[in-house]
Amino acid sequence: MEKIEFVKVIINNKSNRTDREYTYGVSKSLQEKICIGSRVIIPFGQGNKLIEGYVVDQVDKIDFDYSKIKYVKEIVDEKAFVSKELIDLCRWMKEKYMCRFIDAIQCVIPTGASLRSKKVITLSDTFSEKELSNYNLSSKHMKIIKLLLTRKKVTDVFLKNTFKDIDIQPLLKSLADKKIIIIKTNLKGDVNTAFEKIIRLCNTEEPMKLIEKLSKNAKKQREILFYLAEHKEVIWSELREAMNISTSTINILLKKGFIEVDLVKKRRKPYEHMQIASTKPLTLTEEQSQAVKKIVPYIQKNEYSPFLIHGVTGSGKTEIYMQLIDTVLEQGKEAIVLVPEIALTTQMIERFKGRFGNIVAVLHSKLSLGERYDEWNRIDQGEVKIVIGARSAVFSPFHNLGIIIIDEEHEYTYKSEANPKYHTIDVAKFRCQKNNAVLILGSATPSIESYTNALEGEYIKIKLQSRFNNNPMPHVEIVDMRKELDKGNKSAFSESLYKGIMNNLKKGEQTILFLNRRGYATFISCRKCGYVVKCPYCEISLTYHASSNKASCHYCGYTKIPPNICPDCKSKYIKYFGVGTEKIENLTKKYFPKVRVARLDLDTTSKKGAMDQIIFKFRKGDIDILIGTQMVAKGLDFPNVTLVGVIAADVSLNLPDFRAAEKTFQLITQVAGRAGRGNGLGRVIVQTYEPEHFSITSAQKHDYISFYNQEIMIRKEFMYPPYSKLINILFTGKNESDLIKVANNFANSLKEKLLQYNIKEVVFGPHPAPLSKIKEKYRWQIIIKSKPVDQNVIKGIINYMRLEKEYLKNINISMDIDPYSML
Repeated sequence: MEKIEFVKVIINNKSNRTDREYTYGVSKSLQEKICIGSRVIIPFGQGNKLIEGYVVDQVDKIDFDYSKIKYVKEIVDEKAFVSKELIDLCRWMKEKYMCRFIDAIQCVIPTGASLRSKKVITLSDTFSEKELSNYNLSSKHMKIIKLLLTRKKVTDVFLKNTFKDIDIQPLLKSLADKKIIIIKTNLKGDVNTAFEKIIRLCNTEEPMKLIEKLSKNAKKQREILFYLAEHKEVIWSELREAMNISTSTINILLKKGFIEVDLVKKRRKPYEHMQIASTKPLTLTEEQSQAVKKIVPYIQKNEYSPFLIHGVTGSGKTEIYMQLIDTVLEQGKEAIVLVPEIALTTQMIERFKGRFGNIVAVLHSKLSLGERYDEWNRIDQGEVKIVIGARSAVFSPFHNLGIIIIDEEHEYTYKSEANPKYHTIDVAKFRCQKNNAVLILGSATPSIESYTNALEGEYIKIKLQSRFNNNPMPHVEIVDMRKELDKGNKSAFSESLYKGIMNNLKKGEQTILFLNRRGYATFISCRKCGYVVKCPYCEISLTYHASSNKASCHYCGYTKIPPNICPDCKSKYIKYFGVGTEKIENLTKKYFPKVRVARLDLDTTSKKGAMDQIIFKFRKGDIDILIGTQMVAKGLDFPNVTLVGVIAADVSLNLPDFRAAEKTFQLITQVAGRAGRGNGLGRVIVQTYEPEHFSITSAQKHDYISFYNQEIMIRKEFMYPPYSKLINILFTGKNESDLIKVANNFANSLKEKLLQYNIKEVVFGPHPAPLSKIKEKYRWQIIIKSKPVDQNVIKGIINYMRLEKEYLKNINISMDIDPYSML
């Protein structure tokens, strides 16, 4: 490796002021070890505080005083922590999404691996409790000392959480000045390497001689030695389970010198417990075969090419994915498969591990920090060739990527709502281009933007029009709920849906009920004065959850017991309005009392493994009716489901969002696709108050083209994507008047600068965001709608304004490029 004398480093700090590359010198002892992607410890700032950083470039010479250069203190890892390809990706994300470089880096490293500064406080060796009276200490000082006398060692974070009403920092400084305490700063991550004990005999060549030394009364000890003689070395947990022994028995043998114990690194492997039967490739239909034949040459030629597989629900897209990955593996390359919901990962893992075995890794947010860290390491070290995961798995640290597959590519979950607000498809395109890899987007209901790209030739379009089992598409019935009201039916179940469920139960077939709202009631209001119970921190109506008898905010988590008397007019006319999945569950149990019912939403799947358990029971047939939010609408495959009921198709249709019609069409079509995937014919009942809306009538006919043609005309008329590019600039702060002032100044300045480039009438706002207050912070936004060719100029101006101009410190400004939601 060449010697590197100077490097450019991005420091692990979230301030915009430090979002730049800092030059550091590299001492001779580190010059052959350091490289782009190395994680380093460096001195930073006037106090030379040690901080974590990432090497993003190397420099041959510097153009400033050598005597002022600071030097890298330490390289954290034996090799580059981040590959050069991923560093290049981070630099691209910084420009594309106008985010901080470190925010992009945080995307590509395992969660919890970042080293953060932690202060550890202990009592000084010279401290004497008897001399406390000599120090003239306050009662607040004494609280800290008393805690240290009992706990010996604490962190500053622990002290802050323990004494919330005390300003800790000045107290710690004065105690340190008096030499009563010692403060040490450590850099430590939130995730640790796991270890396990390996136990073996000290004399493996002549184990009988060891056994003969033991008393015949020491039966358990003799049994252990016999076991170890047979198995050579055993993991402690396995030995304990096999022999039913305690730690004390092992300690006795250890003291006698009969056994030895080693600590070895342990790999935490999620889904290791799953019993998965091996499977073989299926015989493809003619449509599937043609799709594979069209894509394989690009894999074999190592040529970047994006494909859109537009296949109806149940058309066998997953089998196509797996047979393409076979070709990728033959080329010695690696594959990433992305799914939009964590609920789908278990199903995908079963299929892919059944086909490919232990070369499959899993990455998603429901794994523990340790599991994610170990899976990341398995990928980085080449132990696996395929990754299955949700959005963040697109950053998997493969070194020879051959294909990225994005299943259900239309789903909004592929757009990050946290900084950096990246879109997975954009990131996947970048990685595939850099690796000469193939990109596959699959969906029965492609996004308007993706389908337009396919029509314009940016993607190669492949269409699958038939289901894999040759079953017809499910029959979709639209129920006008206005007519149900006219008949006197005020229930959430139409007569048709009720009869459909009854008929399904008689036949022993399963039903899915879909409603994209969780909770029991969507809001609580007084019928006399109109008062609505809202979150005090978010100005959003609270959702009532009957199981806990609490009203909760789905944005900040605030909960309260709902009032029995109106806080405003003191009347008793408090009523619960709206319907959520919890209420549908209660009504289902009421109408069908002997039926096995389960609910799949965020409330029932908060515990680890809960989601997999519900899905497993439903697939096994232990649940007759599954009620759920959008979790049940995406890609799940249950052969015995023949009826799907959409409780309220209008929930997504009435959102203040230009994509409302698209989301409605996609949700209905996708959830309808869960029916009739096995031998039985499928039936779908869609309940709505707007039966004539084109998104609903198109979904009824499974007619994507009809929907697309009508929606694209509206987009063109009002200049919405794909005919324009959007940027959402969000201002948040606790002082609304300051917030409005900053937002107005920003908007006025932006308009002036855009006029210099002859860009007019593209800035809308500022105005309150639809969710105008969340977590005690007011939210105002500016929407920019521009021609695609103007976006780079606009981004450059915004970036200059955001970074170069001073704004009030208590106001946060965040950017969302190509936003999926305006809320």
